[in-house]
Amino acid sequence: MEAQIKALKARVVFNSRGEKAFEVDVVVGGSVGRASAPAGASTGGGEATPFPPSGPEGAVEAFKGYSNKLIGFDALDIEGLAKLLHQIDPSPSFTNIGGAAAFAITVAALDAASKALGVPMFKLIGGSKVYAHPYPLGNVLGGGKHAGEGSPDIQEFLSIPVGSKRIYDAIYANILVHKDVRRLIEKLDATFAGGKGDEGAWAPNLNDLDALEVVSTAVNNVSDKVGFKVKMGIDFASGSLFDPKTGLYNYSRRGVKLTREEQINFVLSVIDKYSPAFVEDPLFEDDFEGFATLTKASKSTLIVGDDLFVTNSRLLLKGAEVGAGNGVILKVNQVGPLGDAVDFAKVAKANKYTIAVSHRSGESVDSHLAHIALGVSAEIMKSGVVGGERIAKLNELIRIDELYGPLKMMEVNW
Repeated sequence: MEAQIKALKARVVFNSRGEKAFEVDVVVGGSVGRASAPAGASTGGGEATPFPPSGPEGAVEAFKGYSNKLIGFDALDIEGLAKLLHQIDPSPSFTNIGGAAAFAITVAALDAASKALGVPMFKLIGGSKVYAHPYPLGNVLGGGKHAGEGSPDIQEFLSIPVGSKRIYDAIYANILVHKDVRRLIEKLDATFAGGKGDEGAWAPNLNDLDALEVVSTAVNNVSDKVGFKVKMGIDFASGSLFDPKTGLYNYSRRGVKLTREEQINFVLSVIDKYSPAFVEDPLFEDDFEGFATLTKASKSTLIVGDDLFVTNSRLLLKGAEVGAGNGVILKVNQVGPLGDAVDFAKVAKANKYTIAVSHRSGESVDSHLAHIALGVSAEIMKSGVVGGERIAKLNELIRIDELYGPLKMMEVNW
């Protein structure tokens, strides 16, 4: 199969936070593929630069200067297209054309090829193999950079239906948790007006300890209701808590500052009390040894690196050497081209890391994330619970299950 790129066009649009975003159309045969790059609020230091210094408009102007080099290229050559973009912009982090452009071009090209050939995008990524659904992981109560002043310091309190056998039931279980979390918040705070953060999670006037209790109660309530186990996940987003000048983790809402050792002990105490399935970025992004300590001490909880690895294969190999984490976040736009992210997934699989393909807080309404998760055999898809830009990814899994399934859930030793 061959699917040559015939034409491309870029524009500035807006993401779910109302921020400017880079979008591109790619024509293959008589079909148009389209992708818009997402953007994060809590970002790692090693992420690709989203835009050149001139911003999103500058990324579109730069695109006009190099897009002709993509004409005639095979849209199915995922890794080759990534290499070509690296040749166009040899800077370490796409500072000339922008990582957002690298993301959008490569995803739109594969979307166009999928439509032109009548083959689902996930099969163009993963080839001929047995596919299984990732477990949906969704933010149900939020704080930190996603929710703002007065909300918990910890950024995300999540729900994951680890006992589900069907993707529809898994998605619905998370929705039920989201609803129950609101009910429990209102019992604690009668003035709660239903405010939400960037990812659709409730943003209450609670501290971290109260938030942990609320979400723990909600997942247990829903487990009883649906007849299978739903567990909590936690994203500490420690890069937002850590002060590099003092070396302390600042929980301003509780008026507490923790040393590295105290942070490790706090995380372990949370794991011991609540048995979360998933703990993300519990320490600052450079602390590989600390991640290794937590991983060794947490046999039944995934210790997941996001800012630690930033979808970078070199950093992942560094982590694997010392046993830092046993789970990874894969965000394509952290590295730029889809081909680089697929390579990262292969490295993760080879080193026995569980993969969570993730959305960003500033998202598009595109459904490509579902196909990327299936294509790289991710065990988890972190894509929120409510909101059109989040539901778009989840509904796509339901459609895929109907058209190409039914598919089993991924095998994970929770």
